[in-house]
Amino acid sequence: MTIDEVLNMMRQGMGKLPPAIEKAAVVDPALVMEHARSKGFAMPADKPALDEQTRTLVYLAAALAGSSTGCVQAMANKIAQQGIPADKVLETVHIVRLAMASKIIGDADPVLAVMMPKA
Repeated sequence: MTIDEVLNMMRQGMGKLPPAIEKAAVVDPALVMEHARSKGFAMPADKPALDEQTRTLVYLAAALAGSSTGCVQAMANKIAQQGIPADKVLETVHIVRLAMASKIIGDADPVLAVMMPKA
């Protein structure tokens, strides 16, 4: 596959290319090629365990949790392109919010421990 073919596949899959991918394609096409190869590893085309909408929502959740604004925008484009219902997207956002809130409570364990009443 050529870099142009990979970029065209990405455009078809997301509606448009993320700005960072456009820049990387010029500066380091091999990076984009590797990224596309990695997508094939993470989301195999043959015998996928998850349907495309679920994959998009999982990707969105990871992007939100990882604070990756570029990936969140790319998944927003994909959500619009796939016509994923708003209730599914909102539930995904709510789950991520809960997971991040749970992380904060878990990360606060040492602080909570020093505030525990002495027995």
